[in-house]
Amino acid sequence: MSTAGAAPAGSPVREEAKVDWFVLLLGFGGMVVGQFMAILDIQIVAASLPQIQAGVGASNDEISWVQTAYLIPEVVMIPLSGYLARWWGTQRVFLASATGFIAMSVLAGMSTSIDMLIICRALQGFLGGAMIPTVFAVAFTAFPPQQRVTASVIMGLIVTLAPTVGPTLGGHLTEMLSWRWLFFINVIPGALVLFLVSQYGKFDEGDPELSKGFDWWGLGLMAAFLMSLQFVLEEGAKNDWFADDMILLLAVVAAITGPAFIWRTLAYNNPIVELRAFRDRNFTVGVIMTFVTGAALFGGTFLLPLFLGRVGGFSAAEVGTIMVVSGLAMFLTAPIAGRIARKVDPRIPMFVGFLLAAWGMWEAHAVTPEWGFWEFASVQAFRGVGVMLAMIASQNVTMSTLKPEMIKNASGLVNLARNVGGAFGLAMLNTMLTDRTAVHMGELTSRISTASTQTSDMLAGLIARFEEMGLANPQGAAYAAMERMIHLQATNLAFGDAFAALGFGCVVAAFVVLLAKPVRGGLLAPTEGAH
Repeated sequence: MSTAGAAPAGSPVREEAKVDWFVLLLGFGGMVVGQFMAILDIQIVAASLPQIQAGVGASNDEISWVQTAYLIPEVVMIPLSGYLARWWGTQRVFLASATGFIAMSVLAGMSTSIDMLIICRALQGFLGGAMIPTVFAVAFTAFPPQQRVTASVIMGLIVTLAPTVGPTLGGHLTEMLSWRWLFFINVIPGALVLFLVSQYGKFDEGDPELSKGFDWWGLGLMAAFLMSLQFVLEEGAKNDWFADDMILLLAVVAAITGPAFIWRTLAYNNPIVELRAFRDRNFTVGVIMTFVTGAALFGGTFLLPLFLGRVGGFSAAEVGTIMVVSGLAMFLTAPIAGRIARKVDPRIPMFVGFLLAAWGMWEAHAVTPEWGFWEFASVQAFRGVGVMLAMIASQNVTMSTLKPEMIKNASGLVNLARNVGGAFGLAMLNTMLTDRTAVHMGELTSRISTASTQTSDMLAGLIARFEEMGLANPQGAAYAAMERMIHLQATNLAFGDAFAALGFGCVVAAFVVLLAKPVRGGLLAPTEGAH
């Protein structure tokens, strides 16, 4: 095997002539399938929570933990995976991660109680979390510089398509088979992943010396910080933020352990996460951009289905059909974005991409309950094209000037930024929807109270209709119906505000891009001095 397998850990293949493309592509392809499974599993469950709730007899509060339990441990493994890959080697870490993920998928599908399901989901998220950043690291170490953009395009497709198709696929699987197949579906592709990576995924060797002086204090501080932060972002909006004692306590924990972890990492001679990468200006700007693209990707994927179901009254199948436009736009844009990234300074497609995404989100600020497929097609297309352009280009900027030995740790930080950005975006959007709905409700109610003639005529018409229907209390039913109409309109306006806020954030990000240094020719090769 004449791949990068014989190279030392962290050192990229520099001569394309020595690359065995058959072996490299099979090994990398297996890892990409595993990465797709890990990202898809976050979203595939979302559309079927009511069926899972009925299947395991869970309460409304308990069922939300099926998602939260997966996400919280995952954010610990993502940055930790860089250290493990340098210690054990990428292949061993990925195989251990994939094996644990598949085993927990089977146990989750066999769960007979909500407690068993939550435990399995937590272990599934923690063990599977290593599959995401290790793929990213291989793309920037095992591939020659000229082909790293292509690898970046493939990863961009996975990161964007998995959340887009997840709810639709999950809904159809549950409808045709049962909710248990949301987890059992991982077994067959998982077996393929294990075979390909075990046979062809020898990209580097581990360094056993890293076992000496393992930073257990650093690991504890990192886990406490990231898990507390993720919980606050995931559950804060639902629990009225700091009015809830648990949210307040964990926010304090995060505020204390975060700076303590940074201090420990900078002071310890063998840190779990290498923060020196942030000395590189392009890496710092790229991580900020990745944070924003995470918010734009997951925020848009969250807002639109929620609006279609809550305000538009669309079925799950209709929501899936409308969401396909975004996935199709991303799929078609990916190869074009790759070509552009090879030829121009990545700051240009990042700038353009964020502006396109901003325009798509801004279009939706005028959304109404009457909007259907064609009205949302333009919104989805602009957002899909923009997010894909920005994501692929941001990966180029982030890794372009890093030294090779920093790439494995840096890949964990980049993927962590995307996940936390998505969680932050969802938390802010959830809070904004609640607050702005209340504001618009107050404004609409005050306006209606002044238009007495109109209000009286509408109420009279509703009362007459309910009397014809033979209701026992037609007047009460009329007032309730009017309140529902006002609330629906207030909710619609709140969604418009949320779309506009997301668009404004993308505009700000477009101009932050200009802080990055130029990248020669758009290539991902580190500078010669880095070698």
